[in-house]
Amino acid sequence: MSRIRLIAIAASVLLTLGLIAWLFDSLQRLYWGLAAISPTLASVLLVLLVIALIGAIVVLIYYLFLFSRPTRSTKSVIPPLPQEKSAAAEVSLRAVQQQVAQIQDEVVRQVLLQRSQAIEQALSQQDFKIVVFGTGSAGKTSLVNAVMGEIVGTVGAPMGTTTLAATYRLELQGFNRDILLVDTPGILETGVAGTERQQLARQLATDADLLLFVVDNDLRQSEYQVLQMLTEIGKRLLVLFNKADLYPAAEQQQILAQLDRRLQGMVLPEDLIAIAANPRSIQLADGTIVQSQPDILPLLQRMATVLRTEGENLIADNILLQSQRLGEEARRLIDAERQEQAEKIVDRFQWIGAGVVAATPLPVVDLLATAAINAQMVVELGRIYGCEMNLDRGKELAISLAKTLVGVGVVRGAIEIFSIALQTNVATFLVGRAVQGVTAAYLTRIAGKSFIEYFRRNQDWGDGGMTAIVQEQFRLNRRDEFVKTFLQEAMGRIVKPLAQENE
Repeated sequence: MSRIRLIAIAASVLLTLGLIAWLFDSLQRLYWGLAAISPTLASVLLVLLVIALIGAIVVLIYYLFLFSRPTRSTKSVIPPLPQEKSAAAEVSLRAVQQQVAQIQDEVVRQVLLQRSQAIEQALSQQDFKIVVFGTGSAGKTSLVNAVMGEIVGTVGAPMGTTTLAATYRLELQGFNRDILLVDTPGILETGVAGTERQQLARQLATDADLLLFVVDNDLRQSEYQVLQMLTEIGKRLLVLFNKADLYPAAEQQQILAQLDRRLQGMVLPEDLIAIAANPRSIQLADGTIVQSQPDILPLLQRMATVLRTEGENLIADNILLQSQRLGEEARRLIDAERQEQAEKIVDRFQWIGAGVVAATPLPVVDLLATAAINAQMVVELGRIYGCEMNLDRGKELAISLAKTLVGVGVVRGAIEIFSIALQTNVATFLVGRAVQGVTAAYLTRIAGKSFIEYFRRNQDWGDGGMTAIVQEQFRLNRRDEFVKTFLQEAMGRIVKPLAQENE
């Protein structure tokens, strides 16, 4: 409380007390004067005086309480995000950070950790991000300049500028959050490679709370493709028909109708808006050229409505979406690392099994003879995917899959493939042992790849069961290019040692 206010309050209190003392003395004299004439009338006056005194005390206490209350801050308070969505985003973010911690690649782990921290910061700061898409010819940059010129408040310098994106911070009066306006020069230009363009556009759109897509006529095919991609992300989207002032009213309506038909199911009718961000100049009768003011009021009104009615939900949805996408990326990277390790295990065991079978040839390829080896492979694969199991369980799974390989004809098919291939490349007296050894290696590979899919699916064979996965792996591993490469490696690992053994 300021010193001036304290002095004023003190003076008011002293004056009030003086008036009360004067009033009390006057009333006391009146009471004794009435008491000498009529005691009853004096008693009534006393009661009224007591009631009035109590009322005055109550009023005095009330106003003192008002003066003593701290002044309410005039600073805008950022409204909290919808509680359920905010909690869901926070839970999702915690789960993502746990996943990121499992990534073994230090560089990748740090990059994803920084992204998760950025999302966490966004959860607390809660700026509202608007990203503008469109070609340069559509007047996208003119729109950005017009919006920054029309919005009442402070416009900051670009927070970050690259050849493909520039971010501005706007402080909009009457809106409790800062607005980040992201311009995307070059995103839709032909000079940027298609794949790179789409990846960058998808990333910027994923980070945004609201998207603005600027066109200057009916949609070009390239614009339509990017627009489809943006709508698939599920973000709030406004499509702006810029340069509307260049067309007569009838033609404007025709273009808007065409856009509305093409955008049906993608954009709400009220989110298709005609504007003129940089209208053409007008020449007056005296030859003076006057530059018309930007006509973007319909856009600003629609943006204000969206911010007011949907802003908090859009921010919450965005943070939740970002954390979910980061989680998907972390899971993909973890899966890739696990698969790489699992492939090495399968590669090692396929040649171990081949050596065992080639050293002790049997009349037919007997996968049950290598069940103990494959059981160890299953245990090690399970460990990679966080599933601890003992050798007995591993052997049970290995035997079950071996029977499936026989039952669906994979064993017979593998023998046919390698019998034909080896008969023309291996000495006759080695063909039998070579076929058995190479086939055993190949079948162990099919089994190992099948088990990788089993563990990737959280120990679930899926709707088609074990048979469907085995058949799919056999199909993938019987392609000519793979069989050729596999045979070349088998010749060095199996056939050549057998030949040296018989010299």
